[in-house]
Amino acid sequence: MKAGVFDSGVGGLTVVKSLLENQTFEEIIHYGDTARVPYGTKDKNTIIRYSLEALEYFQNQNIDILIVACNSASAYALEELKKVATIPVVGVIDSGILAVNSTIKNKDSNILVIGTTATINSNLYEIGLKNDGFKNITSKATPLFVPLVEEGILEGDILDSTLEYYFKGLNDIDTVILGCTHFPLLEKQISKYLNNATTIHSGDAIVEFLKNEYDCVNKYENTKISFFASSNPDGLREVASKWLNN
Repeated sequence: MKAGVFDSGVGGLTVVKSLLENQTFEEIIHYGDTARVPYGTKDKNTIIRYSLEALEYFQNQNIDILIVACNSASAYALEELKKVATIPVVGVIDSGILAVNSTIKNKDSNILVIGTTATINSNLYEIGLKNDGFKNITSKATPLFVPLVEEGILEGDILDSTLEYYFKGLNDIDTVILGCTHFPLLEKQISKYLNNATTIHSGDAIVEFLKNEYDCVNKYENTKISFFASSNPDGLREVASKWLNN
């Protein structure tokens, strides 16, 4: 089975990492729209247009399923993509909500959702979680984390100041949903600042979703993977080599 993974930049590599670790697909093609990252600061119509253009790229790749790794694109463009695509298209928000239900049994738990401005403004995580009975949900846009990850700033004073800026005064958080594929690169730092809160991120969540919905289970030991980008593909491949240990 051949999968396409689409993200606004390099963040989708965290989803690819989970797919590789779980031997989910025979072949993966990752496409990052690095020329126009980030999507999270853009309006709905622009996100939809960019996402549909990415789908056009994948139409020549003969993929069996498209995974929209970008939370902002999942929030605003998923339904439009499904209307046009001739293959299954799955996003990371529904899978993230499924992962919360699988992980957290106490509906009174204090849940923090973080993501780009676009993702948080969509309210899709909060709506979905409340529909499933969760009561204590805080949503917070944390867009500065995206350029920090893109620049490789994964520790140090700048990150510490950003954590303080966003999270100061947030107490008693039990679980934090990393609602952007860039954020797993900061997972340990975010969890530590929030008193070792449980973290849920798109990569692990989408693997579980694919197992439940499409019976994608550990079949492929040697996954073939290709990386493409709308700008500086060599830069994307360099990041992939570091993040995926290839």
